[in-house]
Amino acid sequence: MTVAASPPDRTLSVEAGPADAGRRLDVVLAQAVPELSRTRLKALIQDGCVKEEGLTITDPSQRVKPGQVFAIILPQPRAHYPEAQAIALTILYEDDDLLVIDKPAGLVVHPASAHESGTLVNALIAHCGDSLSGVGGVKKPGIVHRIDKDTSGLLVVAKTDAAHHGLSRLFADHGRTLSLTREYLAFVWGVPERAHGTIDAPLGRHATQREKMAVVSQARGREAITHWEKIEDYGVASLLRCQLETGRTHQIRVHMAHIGHPLIGDKTYGAGFKTKVAKLSPRAREAVEHLGRQALHAATLGFEHPISGEEMLFESDLPEDLEALRQALSDAH
Repeated sequence: MTVAASPPDRTLSVEAGPADAGRRLDVVLAQAVPELSRTRLKALIQDGCVKEEGLTITDPSQRVKPGQVFAIILPQPRAHYPEAQAIALTILYEDDDLLVIDKPAGLVVHPASAHESGTLVNALIAHCGDSLSGVGGVKKPGIVHRIDKDTSGLLVVAKTDAAHHGLSRLFADHGRTLSLTREYLAFVWGVPERAHGTIDAPLGRHATQREKMAVVSQARGREAITHWEKIEDYGVASLLRCQLETGRTHQIRVHMAHIGHPLIGDKTYGAGFKTKVAKLSPRAREAVEHLGRQALHAATLGFEHPISGEEMLFESDLPEDLEALRQALSDAH
């Protein structure tokens, strides 16, 4: 591998060599740039500070190919901690150890290069002050899991380090041996023939569009399993309940598109279904056009309290935009 520095814009260029074939990106970069820890490089990747041929890479586990050239952008020094911002939060539960939030669509979970403020973390710092767990790192205090900016619904946040460790263990287990339930409501194009099913398809970075995820081979991806159940049939569309057995980036969105039923309003994975809108009633068409996001809502979150051991279960009703979509689709069918 070769490494070249460009001081004016504080960018490092790393070219992968033959020995790097198939290795994780964060491992390769850590070996090439020993002055930066692997943890630091992993954070830079997740914050969108690593690019390849101009495309941003956000997956530290991406496998490297010989000859690839990666640009590592080292941000200028900035405030060591996100600022507190008085952003209204819908808090469903709170105690000394954690809080459960019903996140609106449009709210980014934690700061990154493209979103330095106005995030859930900024709001949490204002609400919790020094009681927020620092285990998640400078830009992710209290954050145990995340949902996409344009997905609404339930999130649990750790206020203490002990709660953070316990919740992280739960989410890493994905409910296989420990108590964890994560269910989403998804409005999708088309109607599955079966009443329920399971999608077991590994996910990884798209081969050419690196900002997207895709179903890939087991060798290139990570295990991803989604269980789904048909709730309502609207003819041209349907409402599904999806339960995660794993929690990969964009998992439900990619899996639904993979089986031919992408989420309504998903511009990234459902762009090829725009013609379906013309088949809707005027009211339903208006509801879809006003969405401005994928029709996905984290509706149920259940877990064992990491400190007390109490079984917790929270449910979130569909937000106004998705309820309007549901009514419009129901009335038209």
